[in-house]
Amino acid sequence: MNLPSENTMLKAIAERDSSFDDRFYYAVITTGVFCKPSCSSRTAKPENIRFYLTPEIAMQAGYRPCKRCKPLQVEDQMAIQLARYIEKHVEDKLTLDTLSIVAGTTPSKLQRLFKQSLGLSPKEYQDALRLHRFKHRLKNSKSVTEAIFSAGFGSISRIYGQTSRNIGMSPKAYKSGGVGESISYSSCRTKIGLMMLAATDKGVCFIQFGDSKKLLLKGLINEFPQAKLTQSKANKSAPLNDWQFAIEQHLSNNAPRPDLPLDIRGTVFQTKVWQFLISIKAGKTLSYTELATELGNPKAARAVASACAKNRIAVLIPCHRILRGDGSLGGYRWGLERKQALLDQELAQELAQKLEQAQ
Repeated sequence: MNLPSENTMLKAIAERDSSFDDRFYYAVITTGVFCKPSCSSRTAKPENIRFYLTPEIAMQAGYRPCKRCKPLQVEDQMAIQLARYIEKHVEDKLTLDTLSIVAGTTPSKLQRLFKQSLGLSPKEYQDALRLHRFKHRLKNSKSVTEAIFSAGFGSISRIYGQTSRNIGMSPKAYKSGGVGESISYSSCRTKIGLMMLAATDKGVCFIQFGDSKKLLLKGLINEFPQAKLTQSKANKSAPLNDWQFAIEQHLSNNAPRPDLPLDIRGTVFQTKVWQFLISIKAGKTLSYTELATELGNPKAARAVASACAKNRIAVLIPCHRILRGDGSLGGYRWGLERKQALLDQELAQELAQKLEQAQ
């Protein structure tokens, strides 16, 4: 199924035509919310509207479901409500039996519906929230142990089991070049040039820009020389195609930066740098020295710059937000014009949101 024409969709939104519900969904970049065409909310300006075929694509692009028109199915709404419950009780011990009582359903049905809607189990979601809290508290705690327990983890071994998968990998694993793995890739034109996106079954592992598909594919092969590479085809790799669409919408149509699963590969230090980059608020910049200081090692500015230069996932790991100490752009492996364009876009989006909130 394809989207109706833009004029048809804009007309349906203006008339709040319920006959178009489930045929498309629209999002508003200034509010970060997506709706059904029949939503009774105030109609947004056409230039601030983005269109999506499914709620899943809209959420992958970073938008939240509207609380007024409730664009998700009943099962999805239940999953969202349960996710919010887990967020409020992230430090508690939450079993499937406990959550099924909250949701008013059986443990097996709860597990199935939650994973079907959000892509991971309730336990995986709670662990992800705890890990996110751990990373945040690690920067403000007196010790790693304090951060571990304040984030809700019951033991030191559990967090180290998590961090081995999410915060870094050994140099030996890093040098393996993707041996034994399958990687799908695709490319598209964006506002800042030709982009190639690649992903493993864990998430996005490669986003780069270049002048030709041939050169971009050569770069992918150089990064993962031992992996099996497969070009994505329509309907054969739906998540990858949806992710590409979400990123293209972000770059070309000012949609929010999508929150996609990442398969981050690097040394422990490199990955710490990349994880911190993800936490930097859009529109904000830091110098290499400031970032090194935030990581607890003010003298590691050169190592930070090197980690930024070796980042293979552009945009989603926003190394473009790091500048020289004098405020100049510094380096960027995909060109300073692209770096400036990304910074200008983020600043414009931040100003638009402030103006919308002030109205």
